[in-house]
Order: sequence, then C-alpha cells, then structure tokens
Amino acid sequence: MEIGGTYNSFNISSKGLSLQRKKMDIIAQNIANAESTRTENGDAYKRKSIKPIVIENSNKGTLPPQNQIRLSTTKPEHFTTVNNNMTISDNKSSDLKLEVVEDKSLGELIFMPNHPDADQNGFVESSNVNIINEMVEMIEATRNYEANLKALNASKEMIKDSLEI
Repeated sequence: MEIGGTYNSFNISSKGLSLQRKKMDIIAQNIANAESTRTENGDAYKRKSIKPIVIENSNKGTLPPQNQIRLSTTKPEHFTTVNNNMTISDNKSSDLKLEVVEDKSLGELIFMPNHPDADQNGFVESSNVNIINEMVEMIEATRNYEANLKALNASKEMIKDSLEI
C-alpha cells in the first residue's frame, strides 16, 4: 500500500480552505452589489458564483519561470499556492481551478421613470441577487471553512501525537 504523501491531508484541507475563502469573497461582492442598478458596462449587476474545475498539473514540483529565474521546490508537496488566475495548486498531479460564473438571468424590472438608470419605458432593472440566498450560502461557506480547519487541526494533532510515540 502506497501513501501519496506525508502531508496529503494538509493539502486536501488547504485546497478546501482556499475554495471556501474565494467563495466568501464572491458572496461578499454579491451582497455589496445587491442594490446596484448599473455596472461599468451599463447593465444591472449580475450575481456571480464559483465553479471549481480540476485540471491536470504537468509541473510536478517546479514553478514556471519568473523574469528569467526558474524556481523549484525541494519536494512537490511543500507548497500550495493560489495565483491571480484563481488556481489552487499543490504542485502534484492536479490543480483546482476556480472559475467565476455570472448568472445571466434578468433582475426584477421596477417602474421608476425618474431614476437615472431607467429605460425609455421608465423601468429600472435591479440586480438578480437574492440577499437571503446569499446569506444562506455565506453560512454554508463559513461552516465548510470551519470543517476544513477542524480536519487540518486534527491531522496536525495526529502527526504531533505520532512524533511523541
């Protein structure tokens, strides 16, 4: 029986923690823009969510060159990184890519002819964010984050206890 790595449970928990943190960021953005009637492109704010995608990693322990300097690790399991492309990488066989997906459904049309964002018929499209659903998702993300943190701490305690034997 082969064990994938000494700190495999740390990698799993850290990916879960990173995913839930990014999810909380998106939920906070949705809540902050729930009353927005216009974005930079002129449309009403559309609800966003995160869709995780697992991609195969071909690096196997090396990082891509940065400004003519090639960085490498002593062991692939030493680093878990989150980059600007929203990819959670542990430099092993797969990465977890997080894709931000925009809900294309229309928000509620409200008749407000004097509103600056009203169309020619006097209607203003509100955002399609439901605050109650966002709060429920925030509670869920918080609990998932706590569960991953407990799993990480349990793994740490098991390793610590095994060193005392």
